[in-house]
Amino acid sequence: MANIIRDDIDFSAYMQSAEGQHRIISAEAYVDEVIDYFHGEKRNAGALLPWAKTHNNLRFRPSEVTLWAGLNGHGKSLALGQFCISMIEAQAQQVCIASMEMKPMVTLARMCRQFCKDNRPDVDLIRLFHSATGSHLWLYDQQGTVHAEKMLAVMRYCAQEKGIQHFVLDSLMKCGIAEDDYTGQKLFVDAICTIARDTGMHIHLVAHSKKQRDEMNPPGKMDVKGSGAITDQVDNVLTMWRNKPKETGLQEGNHDRANEPDALLICDKQRNGEWEGKIALWFDRNAMRYTEGQW
Repeated sequence: MANIIRDDIDFSAYMQSAEGQHRIISAEAYVDEVIDYFHGEKRNAGALLPWAKTHNNLRFRPSEVTLWAGLNGHGKSLALGQFCISMIEAQAQQVCIASMEMKPMVTLARMCRQFCKDNRPDVDLIRLFHSATGSHLWLYDQQGTVHAEKMLAVMRYCAQEKGIQHFVLDSLMKCGIAEDDYTGQKLFVDAICTIARDTGMHIHLVAHSKKQRDEMNPPGKMDVKGSGAITDQVDNVLTMWRNKPKETGLQEGNHDRANEPDALLICDKQRNGEWEGKIALWFDRNAMRYTEGQW
């Protein structure tokens, strides 16, 4: 069974972060860390996406924050769910998902479908999914708006008490901060980045892109809804985009686009990596999974 972090836990002890100290340190003290950066295991540290063609380009390192953006209905939560399964199944990572837009049962049902590659898995497959993920997957059981300070406390609790390595917050706009409260958004994301840095936990933050005139072109990091400081502060910015021109063309009987990918995963920012670009993905509707080639 999945592990549940319920809303009735007393998070008050985690409401305040530890006070930071100003430290002046000689550059020489970091020599071993710099050597390790270039030649040690940390150079290739970080979780990998489930698509092999991304492994040399994109990593999700400890102490970072990744923003997952996109228009409503363009698959960012689906892709992130598939990524979580991959982190658990292939990389033995401890993952917690806080989705205030879906009940834990619905989140698990979608992930089970992705894991089993079946739109209606039988009972044995469902039990296999829970057996494979149960000791590594946690869910925060709360729907609707959660106050920002409480969500920060939940993150600290997960890092300190549960050893969570990847925390998914879906989404930013469910944390009680008004869409036009740019200062509040900036301070909240800054606090998230501080938690990631201090605990080593990687935090995945889902945010919506601004509504466009249409959905025919991919939005970028400048199109994330809210304060521009959001994308400034995070380490990585990824955008999911459904290939609407392909879908429209096929519906109209135009098969010239048939070989185009169904979606793009776009990396607009990777602070601690050298690669930015687009990853072509195809969608297996039956399994609700993205593949790196036509399935």
